[in-house]
Amino acid sequence: MTRANPSNAARQAAAPALDAPSRQRVNRRAVFAFPNPVNEYAARITAGLVVVVAVGTLVSGWGWGLVALAIGFWLRVLFGPRVSPLALLSVKVLAPRIGHAKLVPGPPKRFAQGIGAALTSAAVVLFFTGFQPAAWILLALLIVAASLEAFVGFCLGCAIFGFLQRRGLVPADVCEACDNVALGRGRESVRRS
Repeated sequence: MTRANPSNAARQAAAPALDAPSRQRVNRRAVFAFPNPVNEYAARITAGLVVVVAVGTLVSGWGWGLVALAIGFWLRVLFGPRVSPLALLSVKVLAPRIGHAKLVPGPPKRFAQGIGAALTSAAVVLFFTGFQPAAWILLALLIVAASLEAFVGFCLGCAIFGFLQRRGLVPADVCEACDNVALGRGRESVRRS
């Protein structure tokens, strides 16, 4: 005599309910996608806007400016330029006025945004825990790095990414087009593809 197992019956009854949402799952990879390649001009314009906001925050001493900067960096790291107000302004309005796009590898730019997110997040914590001078020092470092990107075209975060990739700390398959970003060879391979 076989006895029905109530737990199996309950699982079978619940199975259709569990399968329905799985069919409607959001593609997390698409949600958290970062463009590759990216428009160098848009990245430089975004860096210039970051400089403006950061200098305004530093001059005013307004701690909530640090919060706004940190949120902007995290939005760009997590979602690319689709959500960040500064990136949207750069990508949709300002960069198209320059003309053609200059394409460069995306992963180093995302890495650089991650450094900005870490610096501004640390600055927020320092500011709101009473270590304002340390927060302003971090913000000054960010201003230097963003200014190099915006005005000179040198992405410090991208150079660090290239250094780490050459040392094997960033796998080559993360960015095959940028095996040597610091020397610009990655840019050539993006243009060819």
